Amino acid sequence: MTAYYTAALYQFVDLPDHADLRAPLLACCEAHEVKGTLLLAREGINGTIAGPQAGVLAVLDHLRADPRLARLQHKASWSDHPPFHRMKVRLKQEIVTLRVPELDPNRTVGQYVPPQQWNALLADPDVVLIDTRNDYEVAIGTFRGAINPAIRTFTELPAWLDAQPALQGAKKPKVAMFCTGGIRCEKSTALLKMRGFEEVYHLEGGILKYLEEVAPEESTWEGECFVFDERVSVGHGLVPGPHELCRSCRWPLSPQDKTSPHYVKGVSCAHCHHQRTPEEKARLAERQRQVELAEARGERHVGARMPLAPE
Repeated sequence: MTAYYTAALYQFVDLPDHADLRAPLLACCEAHEVKGTLLLAREGINGTIAGPQAGVLAVLDHLRADPRLARLQHKASWSDHPPFHRMKVRLKQEIVTLRVPELDPNRTVGQYVPPQQWNALLADPDVVLIDTRNDYEVAIGTFRGAINPAIRTFTELPAWLDAQPALQGAKKPKVAMFCTGGIRCEKSTALLKMRGFEEVYHLEGGILKYLEEVAPEESTWEGECFVFDERVSVGHGLVPGPHELCRSCRWPLSPQDKTSPHYVKGVSCAHCHHQRTPEEKARLAERQRQVELAEARGERHVGARMPLAPE
């Protein structure tokens, strides 16, 4: 069975010519049979790619050949199945969208906490721990004691922070934040620093680095970590988890979720059953039928996979 090398990466760096970087980068990925999604913006690069290890490393070398990206780091993992089925290099306004134009993570950011020191920080009773991820991500796993903002998108986080009385007083509490790979916390901690918080911390390398380096018996992580590729979730050691994606609403489904009477493969789940009209369900059912016919022929139907947005 072929093993696929997966690299998650991001770097905030001024790239005024980011549009000119797109075509050579896409050509490099295609030449080395690498697939995934990379986002380029004036503020930097973000994304996840997968393929043969030599091919992925060649793409990383291509990126690091640019002096501005020479320090680009990546988090590696392996998968027995292809995490992506096509390659996209997209131009964006932001590599992770928060819509706070005056924010600059290159100038101000919270204090990085290595995974090995994260548990000690969380043991401090004065620390307010905030999960900055979206509701469907938090639903399958988070750190013990973390506050769930229950946001649908990262752009809702500033308003949620504004609505928390404990964060509005003259005396600002210590705040620790975390996300999947670290990129969202670059902006969320920068936002708190901009608002006058002095002691702001975030998990260096994100949940993925913590799960890679911290042993399960020492971990304060509970559940699985949602990832933005076809693995859907990973656990300690970055081993792919048991979740599958609802192809109707993108909610990560556990084996138990699929026992719901509202779960119809490719059509609906308990989270979206009541949101779909009969016409929509009929279209989704036909798409699923075509997917299964293609699989029976040993082919991949274009509707078999729903693209996932990186952080």
